Amino acid sequence: MPAHSEADRQQKECPIEKEVLGLFEESRGALLRYLYSMGILDHDAEEVVQEVFLALFQHLRLGRAQDNLRGWIFRVAHNLGLKRRQASRRSTNPADDGIFQKRIDPNPTPEQQLSARQRQLRLLAVFEALPEQDRCCLHLRAEGLRYRDIAGTLGISLGSVAQSLARSLERLHAADGRL
Repeated sequence: MPAHSEADRQQKECPIEKEVLGLFEESRGALLRYLYSMGILDHDAEEVVQEVFLALFQHLRLGRAQDNLRGWIFRVAHNLGLKRRQASRRSTNPADDGIFQKRIDPNPTPEQQLSARQRQLRLLAVFEALPEQDRCCLHLRAEGLRYRDIAGTLGISLGSVAQSLARSLERLHAADGRL
């Protein structure tokens, strides 16, 4: 009889495992980009993503709410990312990792490269000068989260999300229009 109940348990977990694996495949890249934007190192970001999906598996296995799992995943990643960043006391300067160097196309002329790099540094400086909440809002919106999901992830009101995004985009647009 115990073998039968074990088989029943495995059949029940199989759909949960498939759902978690599907969400992992769908969200892993976006979560890593978001964690990188928070200043989390590559290996730490990978570990945070693993922790998020372990937590998701436990969440679903316990029969907890399944509505808006994408928002739930980002909220957990955000919280774990903050803890990881605080523990490592890593600087949040993404330029330190050479991320932006890798995105310059080798085909443009040197003048075009210089102009693109100056624009990139200008926008990066404006972005880094934004309050952390504004940077988080921008990253989450860029990952396709709705305002309501961003508000839930960061624990702020919808109005604060809208204000933050409008203010941030206005500053970035103003910095981009100076050349």
